[in-house]
Amino acid sequence: MTVHLVKLCVGIESVDDLVAWYASEDCKKARKRKGLRSPDEHAHWTRMKPKRAEEVLDDGSLYWVIRGRICVRHPILRLDDVKDEKGNAYCAIVYEPKVILTETRPRRAFQGWRYLEEEDAPPDLADQRAALRAARAEADLPAKMVAELKALGLL
Repeated sequence: MTVHLVKLCVGIESVDDLVAWYASEDCKKARKRKGLRSPDEHAHWTRMKPKRAEEVLDDGSLYWVIRGRICVRHPILRLDDVKDEKGNAYCAIVYEPKVILTETRPRRAFQGWRYLEEEDAPPDLADQRAALRAARAEADLPAKMVAELKALGLL
């Protein structure tokens, strides 16, 4: 049975910011520092390896919380045991770099990552291009206003 991971996207204010980060030189440097050579993968390092690794690797995704809402996911490719330059052990969550927008779901702040059961995972949006355009348009609006407009069916 599939289980997903959900993580706060720290330092990112919008989906557009996330897309821009992936195209940035800082991201390229981070990928090189983490030992990633393939352009078809990115990684997020975390201290704890998921105990439910088999379920995560059974078509699981990494869902990102941006501004208090789950709104993006990346399919997880593998979980690697890695060490930093000081010898500290980490788990690298290696995932596809393609940004897949999902229906938004509110999510409170938390530390680390959490499991997200398959039945609780938000579905992907049907038209990814239109969804990305809409996400870019709402990036400049206050989060509370976006939530109210969505509740009214205007976004």
